[in-house]
Amino acid sequence: MLHSTLTAAAKRAGFRAKLASGELVRMPGAFNPLSAKLIEQKGFEGVYISGAVLSADLGLPDIGLTTLTEVAGRGAQIARVTDLPALIDADTGFGEPMNVARTVQVLEDAGVSGMHLEDQVNPKRCGHLDGKEVVDETTALKRIRAAVSARRDPDFLIMARTDIRGVAGLAAAVDRTKALADAGADAIFPEAMASLEEFAAIRAAVDVPILANMTEFGKSELFTTQQLADVGVNIVIFPVSLLRLAMGAASRGLDAILTEGSLTGKVPEMQTRADLYDLIDYEGYSAFDAGIYTFDLTNNRSGA
Repeated sequence: MLHSTLTAAAKRAGFRAKLASGELVRMPGAFNPLSAKLIEQKGFEGVYISGAVLSADLGLPDIGLTTLTEVAGRGAQIARVTDLPALIDADTGFGEPMNVARTVQVLEDAGVSGMHLEDQVNPKRCGHLDGKEVVDETTALKRIRAAVSARRDPDFLIMARTDIRGVAGLAAAVDRTKALADAGADAIFPEAMASLEEFAAIRAAVDVPILANMTEFGKSELFTTQQLADVGVNIVIFPVSLLRLAMGAASRGLDAILTEGSLTGKVPEMQTRADLYDLIDYEGYSAFDAGIYTFDLTNNRSGA
């Protein structure tokens, strides 16, 4: 009720332990706190908080328009309601290396379990669009070193994302992956890999965990979780999937109102009131209220 039953430190330690176990960590993208609770209820191992989803939720394109305050605020809202570790998209760190350092500490305070920083040039673009640019290696490594040096909780995961595969090819991605890991990155997010063999090449290049982004309508094939586990991937995210499903259903519902004048035909597709109340633990809140507000009139002396 109200908040997660685990502290941020406990969730971070659990996330580290899960990664060390070799088990694949599946992290669907939560577009709000309620969807994060659903991810946990369904039995997943973690929650992902996508910058693209946050931008879209604000009616903005994913081109670096959101602020650290907005990202940290949504991260705190989501981390608050779930016992699962939350990994958050920190874009390029919201500025120069000193800004990156501040970003780490603000996101630690938000209660998330880890973040990833990318090596794109500002203004950034969605990782699966053409025309993106990456910074030089020196700048990319400065971002990671600044993040690592600013971290206060050693279990807070600092992941390096590289977009260089779509700019300069796989060999460049392997080289940069090695350099980022050597600079202190706890994990690597190689964006827009074209095949399982490319994920395997990144796996062979570094000893730290690697992440696969299974976003729809992108440059990567939608591999199964088993296929990814078989080539050594440690984390898989489905960043925008729940938002796309929800918006698709919402669009069809609005169309039904326009064409049929009623949502009667869509009711079987809806989450029931009972399921919603169960997800948000309505019963727990009611029990709390009853315990606080119930009082005994047996010894009331105000009158006969």
